[in-house]
Amino acid sequence: MSLAQMLQQSGVIESMAGELGIDPQTAKVGAGALLPAIVAGMGRSATGGAATSDPLGGLGGLAGAILGGGGGNMLDAVLGQSPTPTQQGNDILGTIFGSKDVSRGVAGEVAALTGIDEAILKKMLPILAMAAAGYMAKNAAGGGAQQQGGGALGGILGSIVTGMMTR
Repeated sequence: MSLAQMLQQSGVIESMAGELGIDPQTAKVGAGALLPAIVAGMGRSATGGAATSDPLGGLGGLAGAILGGGGGNMLDAVLGQSPTPTQQGNDILGTIFGSKDVSRGVAGEVAALTGIDEAILKKMLPILAMAAAGYMAKNAAGGGAQQQGGGALGGILGSIVTGMMTR
């Protein structure tokens, strides 16, 4: 099952659609187009995007942004009734993309491909980053990621990246 399917089944797509004032199908299309860039960025961060002195093998900055940003609680924030506090999502995007220009570029490319308004996609990016990271953190918590310094989180990220590359 893809990350997009997992997020849809968990209610993220409908919650995000309601928050952004768009229909669920538009949210699903946007999420499906944005998630590969988010997961690829997470994969780059986990496989060498950080200095070699990182004891987590490149995962340190990403694990810090995810686990320090509330871990699985980020998914709960996306699914909650209140507007999603997107600062944590923006922090994750900053870690995986390096700059706001890259995030804007991703939104622009996806807008050109899907016809979805770029402004909507820019708002969608941090929400999706939080949902994906929160989903991974919730699953990693069962494997003791917080005690292992992100090891289980890295394993989940690796399986998601591998799954996306083989589709």
